[in-house]
Amino acid sequence: MTLATKLRDSKAVHAAAGAGDLAVEKIRELPETVTKLRETADRYRGDVRETVVKYQEKVDARDLPGVAVAYVTAAGGKVVEIIDELAERGEKIVNRVDHQVATRELKESAERTTRKTKAAASEAKKTAQATSRAAGDAAKKIGN
Repeated sequence: MTLATKLRDSKAVHAAAGAGDLAVEKIRELPETVTKLRETADRYRGDVRETVVKYQEKVDARDLPGVAVAYVTAAGGKVVEIIDELAERGEKIVNRVDHQVATRELKESAERTTRKTKAAASEAKKTAQATSRAAGDAAKKIGN
């Protein structure tokens, strides 16, 4: 299996490609999202203050370690879920790019270049060997 194939089939690569695609999508949505968030913040500012005061009165510090463990456990599960979703999204992108005409043409060009490079290296090796033999023969003639 080639390195390119290993990378193309890698869940980590898929997740990175999916994260990039998701980032682009979310950046495009950002202006609209910011506007909505401002409206929501203005609408609920007073309610949030009242809710915070209410919960501050109910919180017992002895409960915090248990709540923290539950939160971390839930967050860990969510992280795995997000990575799987990003990998799935990225795999679609990698496959789409892999099947584009430009990608196929690039692969074919790279293969041709590799073949030509190997042939040139082989020819250079033969020429170097022939030159070495000729130099040795010439040295023998001069030495006699």
